[in-house]
Amino acid sequence: MTTPNNAALPHQVGLPGAVLIGLGSMIGTGVFVGLALAADDAGAWLWLAILIAAALALCNGLASAANAGAHPRSGGAYEYGTHFLNPAMGFSAGWSFLCAKSASGATAALGVGGAIAIALGSDSGLTAQIIAGAVVLGITALAAGGLRRSNLLNLVIVVLVLGVLGVFVALMLPHALGDRPVELGVEMGIEPPGAADPVGVSDLLRASALVFIAFAGYARIATMTEEIRAPRRTIPRAVIITIGIVCGLYLAVAFVVMGAVGAETFGALGQAEAVAPLQRIATEIVGHPLGVMMAIAATAAMLGVLLNLVLGLSRILMAMARRADAPRFFAHTNTHNASPARAVWGMGLIVFALVLLGDVRLTWSLSAFSVLVYYAVNNLAALRIPKGESIVPKAIPLVGLIGCVLLASQVEWRALGAGIAILAVGFVLRAIWHRLSRRDHAA
Repeated sequence: MTTPNNAALPHQVGLPGAVLIGLGSMIGTGVFVGLALAADDAGAWLWLAILIAAALALCNGLASAANAGAHPRSGGAYEYGTHFLNPAMGFSAGWSFLCAKSASGATAALGVGGAIAIALGSDSGLTAQIIAGAVVLGITALAAGGLRRSNLLNLVIVVLVLGVLGVFVALMLPHALGDRPVELGVEMGIEPPGAADPVGVSDLLRASALVFIAFAGYARIATMTEEIRAPRRTIPRAVIITIGIVCGLYLAVAFVVMGAVGAETFGALGQAEAVAPLQRIATEIVGHPLGVMMAIAATAAMLGVLLNLVLGLSRILMAMARRADAPRFFAHTNTHNASPARAVWGMGLIVFALVLLGDVRLTWSLSAFSVLVYYAVNNLAALRIPKGESIVPKAIPLVGLIGCVLLASQVEWRALGAGIAILAVGFVLRAIWHRLSRRDHAA
């Protein structure tokens, strides 16, 4: 049984729960896959790319908090863009969010597939894809089961992953402080690194865009405004705490990995068919037991990310369906657990379709472009909050807007072209959905 499309979601999440949701959304694909992809562009300057991405994430996160405080409804920048700007801008944000997070979800699933495939002794991309597809369907079923179960799982995942990554950093530190990087050898399919190519400004900005997605889990907090207690106070605090924890973790992991194997080898590992760079490094340098621990942690973390992404995507789709920016079929919530189960399954199947691409670099880059478009609208909306109602200075969303536009322009051409095309298709579909909705009302 379902409720009408405007059913409210229960306020049940406090500050600890919001931080856990943010950590569960952030600590996953970014650290286990995204850092290696960014290292391929930034080289030894990966640390700077992390700091740039963290600074932009903080600006965007605080702008999201300002929007949530001034307009406390689930839906993130889709709601804020519609309310403070216009429906077309709101749709741009919502559609971009669906694209970005669907691509991120596919990347997370492929990361899980790679970790499990390598643990089973296979580095086949096809094996990783099959595992990834099964994982997406299972996680979607769990997400449709209700929010409470998901929060409990987040707690377990965050504690496990932080613990294992702490062990990884501690055991890798002596190798990072050695005289020269360890050469992993051709048995891993990685040639010993030669002289590094110079890193240009565009390379650094492209790497920053790839790292930025690894911080974008705080959007999960903002999209749940209707479910968070005292959102005007809770969301800014949760965003700052979460970004601070994650930035420190990413810097620590990048330091020990690049110190131990070098930036070029780390970047090359991110291009492998079955992607699991930290797992492979841990196995080769420290030993098989740590490799197994990393496989378990990576799988748990990316499962958690995928779960949170499907939940967040479903809330956006539900909000869009309320305004006929998506089929109204997705606007319903289940009376038993307040879950928008139809929207959950709709987004889960889209993520499943993207898994079939099997190209981690493309899905991650597409996610980067789309999420930067989303936050550009988010910052524009924050700039339009009436004077006296915003909890942050206007300079913060202004810096965020400039940063989003700059980084979005630097993603690889395949992702840039695909992102623009998907946005254009979205507006065509929107026109069709609106026409169908008007016809239904007239009937």
